[in-house]
Amino acid sequence: MPILILLAVVVLLPLVWFIVQYNSLVSLRNYIAESWSNVDTELKRRYDLIPNLVAAVKGYAAHERAVLERVVELRNRCAANHGPVPDQARDDGELVNALKQMFVVVENYPQLKADQNFRQLQTELINTENRIQAARRFYNGNVRDYCNKCESFPSNLVAGMFSFAPQEFFSVPPSVAEVPNADFGAA
Repeated sequence: MPILILLAVVVLLPLVWFIVQYNSLVSLRNYIAESWSNVDTELKRRYDLIPNLVAAVKGYAAHERAVLERVVELRNRCAANHGPVPDQARDDGELVNALKQMFVVVENYPQLKADQNFRQLQTELINTENRIQAARRFYNGNVRDYCNKCESFPSNLVAGMFSFAPQEFFSVPPSVAEVPNADFGAA
């Protein structure tokens, strides 16, 4: 009887460990999918706000047409991009840079900055940006945990056996962190 128990322990313990590792990898992969859908929802919210913001600026800044058209073009490209995370992050970075340029243009129009509708749209966009950052941090935290699990021994053995694919972080290009130049020709 003790030999049978010992044999059961020797066989069952690795099997239980294997099942726990597999299930934790599946859970982490699902957390990544869920957190990406949160990022995607917030990005869509931003894309829905942008046309209203551009319309508000257009009335005041008609001769700044190129900047506004670029924002609309990038917004449409971002909204249509459902590809890999790095591609979406690249497009999102370009859109954020274009929005920064648009807000630099807005600085030339004090009457626009005082407009209640514009301020409300700007506040909504700022709130949305904060929500995107929070969702992106949550997504990247899940990716980090998943990558750690996939790359750490001995769970990497289970990950390799079942082809758990590596996941990409949602990172923004360094240019997004740069402050736009607000030079209005003043000497």
